[in-house]
Amino acid sequence: MEAVNITTKFTIGSEQGLAALSYLTRTIAVEKFSGLVPPDVLKGYIQAQFNDKRLINETNSMSNQWLVVYAGDAPAGYARITSEGARPEELRGKRSIRIADFALLKEYDKAEIKQSLFDKCMIACKAYENIWMKEYKENPCLSFFESAGFVKQAALFQHTDLPLDVICLIR
Repeated sequence: MEAVNITTKFTIGSEQGLAALSYLTRTIAVEKFSGLVPPDVLKGYIQAQFNDKRLINETNSMSNQWLVVYAGDAPAGYARITSEGARPEELRGKRSIRIADFALLKEYDKAEIKQSLFDKCMIACKAYENIWMKEYKENPCLSFFESAGFVKQAALFQHTDLPLDVICLIR
């Protein structure tokens, strides 16, 4: 089998960037949350969070950096790094940044693709004292994040937009 070229790039609100993000965000939301939330709730979530207007605003926001990992020419996953969101209390007064989204399409959930996306996130976050994220507690990437130095916090929170419990991880 031929090796696939894996690249992770910062993405802007260009036609190509938006097309990749639109496909990834919507498809991954279905893959991640089907079976965990009712279909009508998931549909509303996708329409509210990943519509074209919102993605344009989010990619043009100075608070966000979007990354897309490609396997060959195919978009395989994405991450969003942001300064937005209520910080955990333990990070008050510290220079902190949040990885708000980190996800791969199931067909591309391979160690080398995940690592490429993660490594680019770490490069983008290197100027900060701490990195934090909130992920739904069933997320299969939790052990990966913990192996990369993130520490799972004890408290459970409610997902902002879905009826799911989330946990906070801090590095």
